[in-house]
Amino acid sequence: MPFVTTADGTEIFYKDWGPKDAQPIHFHHGWPLSADDWDAQMLFFIGQGFRVVAHDRRGHGRSTQVSDGHDMDHYAADASAVVEHLDLRNVVHVGHSTGGGQVARYVAQFGQPQGRVAKAVLVSSVPPLMVQTPSHPDGVPMSVFDDFRAQLAANRAQFYLDVPSGPFYGFNRLLKKSSEGTIRNWWRQGMMGSAKAQYEGIKAFSETDQTADLKAITVPVLVMQGDDDQVVPYKEAALKQHELLANSQIKIYDGYPHGMHTTHADTINADILAFIRG
Repeated sequence: MPFVTTADGTEIFYKDWGPKDAQPIHFHHGWPLSADDWDAQMLFFIGQGFRVVAHDRRGHGRSTQVSDGHDMDHYAADASAVVEHLDLRNVVHVGHSTGGGQVARYVAQFGQPQGRVAKAVLVSSVPPLMVQTPSHPDGVPMSVFDDFRAQLAANRAQFYLDVPSGPFYGFNRLLKKSSEGTIRNWWRQGMMGSAKAQYEGIKAFSETDQTADLKAITVPVLVMQGDDDQVVPYKEAALKQHELLANSQIKIYDGYPHGMHTTHADTINADILAFIRG
């Protein structure tokens, strides 16, 4: 299995498919999943002639279940370790949810000075800040994230069935047909990872203020989110990302859920492809 070892000794699992001389697309997964969450995109884009790369965040999937480093700085540094190991250049970085925060931190702090980043795509992503604070009164109350932590600690296996069965894919909406395979695949990926990494990751994705990251990004960025995202409110995410980024396009999808790259893969893939080629 392919791994890269980071500066602190963490082994990061990665996938690297397609022609090595093709333009790379690097996918960054959401919480608490793994690189497998991008299967529909990786198969599509390899079919379009791209080189596709995805890695499991530290403590997630097949990467080392280390005790420490479950924060955006380490997430971005680990992504950089994969890029450097594979010597990827002219890369399009695509991040979903927490992975979008990872992309924003990586591009702002690692990718641009070396010219390794061509473009970025933020899909249902967490920046600039999710949690409610005195200076961010429209954020999600801390009690919501405290409840996530409590449910994870009490019965992670059940919690990881409830999330994809309901708000993540919008299967709790009236007349929305659920997919048992999609739910089980979410559960499988979540249960592969470390409970400690996923518990601490809640703080990372909810409490990290990435306003400065977004302002520092100069490469073209496509911002994508559904207006029925029940996990990351789009008015506090996509709309603010578009305001803060120097060079962005935005697409808001009517009725699409948080996990729209899975439920509406054909549409999302086509729009990302058009952005990359545009």
